[in-house]
Amino acid sequence: MRGWWREIAGLVLPVACGGCGRPRTELCAACAHALAGAPPRRVRPAPEPAGLPVVHAAAPYAGAVRELLLAHKERGALPLAGPLGGALAGAVAAATLPGKGPADGPLLLVPVPSSRRSVRARGHDPTRRIALAAAARLRRSGRPARVVPVLRQRRYVADQAGLGARGRFANLSEALEVVPGGARLLTAGRVVLVDDLMTTGASLAEAARALGAVRPPFIHGIPHGLPAGSAQHGIEQRVAAVIASSPASFEINRNSPETWIVAGGER
Repeated sequence: MRGWWREIAGLVLPVACGGCGRPRTELCAACAHALAGAPPRRVRPAPEPAGLPVVHAAAPYAGAVRELLLAHKERGALPLAGPLGGALAGAVAAATLPGKGPADGPLLLVPVPSSRRSVRARGHDPTRRIALAAAARLRRSGRPARVVPVLRQRRYVADQAGLGARGRFANLSEALEVVPGGARLLTAGRVVLVDDLMTTGASLAEAARALGAVRPPFIHGIPHGLPAGSAQHGIEQRVAAVIASSPASFEINRNSPETWIVAGGER
């Protein structure tokens, strides 16, 4: 019955795959495989900005994956939030495997915030929508998770499109902050920064800085009295997951040994 109804709906309201344009499906099998058919991997941009978290990505930002992200973000293909959230959930799971940081408590997915004007222009907040879908997928797999949108822009930020790495870093420097009262929400579990895409790493590095500015007593698993910005203080903020990253960041990762931040040191 469900398949029959989808066929009829496809005739009345034409649907095409967001990745390749194939008719009568929102996401074809080939594009779904491009999005989440391979295990998520750690990625590194070049140059790698100071303070960048350990980032895992589900797929390279190219071809069908690029089109799927653009269809959801810019063209309002909201049903794609489900499969995109599934891909993000896989990257979050890879970033938080047992033995890679604090394990107790739920996963707290902190989205990198969009500007209010971009949310108004698009009619939705794509990163938050995908994060919610990722948290739901993680819960269905048995991992407690919820979205904690505690970051906001504290000043004007220009559109990142068209800016190079240096311009993006300058544009985002000191641009984010934790909302009043948000710090206490971070005490309940393990923080994982999430975004749909990493290019230069500027957004994730700035988000990590903003979270790292929260005083230690509010951060789960961090001993009281450590100075903000210390290696120990930043352990949890230096874990992140994205759906896609530049193909070059996967190539760099292929030839780099995977190391992890531990108490008292950095990668």
